[in-house]
Amino acid sequence: MTLTAEQPYAQAAATVISGRAEAVFACRRKEVLDLGEIEGVHAMRVATRRLRAALEVFGPCLTGKHRGRVLAEVKALAAALGERRDRDVQLELLERLQADCRGSERRALALLVRELRGEQDEANRDLAKALVHAKRTGLRRRLGRLAK
Repeated sequence: MTLTAEQPYAQAAATVISGRAEAVFACRRKEVLDLGEIEGVHAMRVATRRLRAALEVFGPCLTGKHRGRVLAEVKALAAALGERRDRDVQLELLERLQADCRGSERRALALLVRELRGEQDEANRDLAKALVHAKRTGLRRRLGRLAK
């Protein structure tokens, strides 16, 4: 994405939002929902946060009467990604701690890990629904129209 000082604000907005939206939708659903590999969800979460920031910064020059709704949907997708990512980070930390523990401490951490895995599964199901919703409602297409 290339911007110049001479570009009109609306044109810069279109360039940035289009680029940020492409980064979100470049993330593959299979990789995002893979519980064994946490980088996919992390990459999409970062991309949605950047897109949300661009939508907020360039909000005044966006076309379309539904820009508030699109922003709300991007925020909802980011929230679902965040719920899943939070569990991933917590599990990673607990599993590292568990390696250094013995006896009852290790068993207690194993219980926490099991509970967090259940929360991670639930967050992943919610994320899958959010991704289906984004596809079904044409979020990618609407973001493209919004930035024109």
